Amino acid sequence: MEQFNVISIGVIRADENGMRLELKKEYAPALLGLSGFSHVNILWWFSKSDNAIARAKLSERSPYKNAPAVMGTFATRSPLRPNPIALSCAEIIYIDEENAVVGLGYIDADNNSPLLDIKPYTPSLDRVEKPLVPSWCKSWPNSVEISGDFDWSSVFNF
Repeated sequence: MEQFNVISIGVIRADENGMRLELKKEYAPALLGLSGFSHVNILWWFSKSDNAIARAKLSERSPYKNAPAVMGTFATRSPLRPNPIALSCAEIIYIDEENAVVGLGYIDADNNSPLLDIKPYTPSLDRVEKPLVPSWCKSWPNSVEISGDFDWSSVFNF
């Protein structure tokens, strides 16, 4: 099996000071030109799920209400997967290039989660005009902007 060397470029902070990406100082120059984008796609590591059992999980009891009882890992956003890589889209609140910090409106990551990469959100590459989803999740919000106000407890089995 081919292996890759992935390194953390910083951490995700979600604490009393808000949500933000704190990059290692040597990556500060990589923020140049990010100003002007409203959102970013963030790749991060589900570090709390990086173990042999979690990586071997290929199906599980559905985490979603009204969904099929058992679902394959790739049909969920579960942290239990062969490579515990997460993807989140987040609104940029501020960029502090000098201190290598990007403030976020919200991110669904734990405090201190390893940050792998940041990519600017561009509608021409990241937006699907009319995405199709299974009937069991059609009632979910259709944008990041309104997801924060949605009652997600009505969706999950936990």
